[in-house]
Formats: sequence, structure tokens, C-alpha cells
Amino acid sequence: MRTALLTSDSFCWTYQPPAVPSQSLVVQSSLEHGTCRTKAENGLVDEEAENFSGILKRRSVLLSAGVSLFSSAVLGFPREGLAVVKQGLLAGRIPGLSEPNEQGWRTYRRPDEKSGGHGVGWSPIIPYLFSVPQDWEEVPVSIADLGGTEIDLRFGSSKEGRLSVIVAPVLRFADNLDGDATIEKIGRPETVINAFGPEVIGENVEGKVMSINVVRDSGRTYYQYELEPPHALITATAAGNRLYLFNVTGSGLQWKRHYKDLKKIADSFRVV
Repeated sequence: MRTALLTSDSFCWTYQPPAVPSQSLVVQSSLEHGTCRTKAENGLVDEEAENFSGILKRRSVLLSAGVSLFSSAVLGFPREGLAVVKQGLLAGRIPGLSEPNEQGWRTYRRPDEKSGGHGVGWSPIIPYLFSVPQDWEEVPVSIADLGGTEIDLRFGSSKEGRLSVIVAPVLRFADNLDGDATIEKIGRPETVINAFGPEVIGENVEGKVMSINVVRDSGRTYYQYELEPPHALITATAAGNRLYLFNVTGSGLQWKRHYKDLKKIADSFRVV
């Protein structure tokens, strides 16, 4: 191992042989008669720098790295400088998730660059957005989940409930939409929930639909459903060549305690 030594007057390189287990080496930055000095527990070893001039020439490329590493130890720069850079690259909130607003709610917008085309040749997924309380977090999606590879996103809170977004190609249901699907073209509210509800809750929806609401916003129509049991709030719409199914659900206790928040989450879903 070669170590760069810096002093107030000059700079030199010294060669330090690998230490054996019984010997600990400590580098001292001092010059005496033009040589670099290394101190070992077992004594002082003087080595003239010229003995390693050939090594210095061959390894001069290490100079910049040696100076950078010793800048923190010798010159007093913060040792955590490199760690801060690394943290800056790794740390950060979930991509697409905003900071909390004054009410403690955050808005998630699907990043434009997020992968997930659901089939070769499909156009990029048109982004969607929704709002959740700040303690909700993204949950990894497995292809073994209900909905399979068409589940684009999951979020959840151990206290309040969970949600999922299914994005399915409309060609599964109709072949005459020409990449300009609307939920009205796919079917009436009753037709849509009977056809796609089982994909969301994993069972037939007959007799479980408690209410149906139709909302129009920014030129797009959304079908909103409330089902129980199981407790679920489903929002359906279509855009481009895909059908979007947004599902918010919770246990009986979560439904009882946090229905207001769960309903607010369901009502916030929009396709950009």
C-alpha cells in the first residue's frame, strides 16, 4: 500500500509494506533530510524517497485519489463529505410522491419515465394521480398478486387500509376503440363493474354493489362504486388504449374508523 504524506512544506510518497497481525503502523507526516519517515510500534524505519521514485512514476495516477482521501484526514475536511454525496444519490422520497400539504396529505403522480408498458408495442401509460395521508407508503408489487402483471402500483397503511391500481389493455374487452378509449365506449356503469369487479376483489360482485356514481372531470368520465363485503371503493375510467381500475379497501375495523379518509382517497383518483 502506498500512502500520500502532506506537510506544510512539501509532498512525498512512501511505500508501506503490508502489516503483519502483530504490527500496527502509524503514518507520521514529517520530513527529515529530504526523506519520509514511517513509525512502527517496533521501531522507526527510515526509507529514502528516491528508492521508490520508479514506483512513484508508475503509480502517479494514484496521486489525485491519494490527495482526495487525505484531504479529510490531514487537511481537516469533514470525513463525512463522501458519505454525504452518496446519501444524496440514494436518499429521497418515493418517485412521484409530493411533500405533505398543510393537511398532511401527499399527492402521487405516476412518473412519466416509470417502466411498465404491459406488452410490447403498447404506448406509454398515461400518468394518473391520487392523494393519500402522509403515513401511506408504496408497497412492492408481485406478479403473483390478484390482478397479476396488470397491477401497476400498490400503496398501503397498516392503520388505515390499502389501495391498488390496475392498468389493463382495452383490447381485452373491445377491438374498435382505435387507441382512444373512453369508459362510456367500454360500457355502462353496471356492465363495467360486473365485468371487471371480480378482477379487483377476487370474487363475483353480484349483490355487493352498494352504490354507483358517475363523475365527469376535465372531459373524462369516472365510474365510482362502493362494494361490501368486502369493503371496497372502486374508480374506473379509460384513456388511450387502457382501462384504469383504482381500488381502495380496508378491514372492517379500518372501514369503520377511517371511512372518511378512504373515500377521500378514492375520490381523488384522476388520469392526467
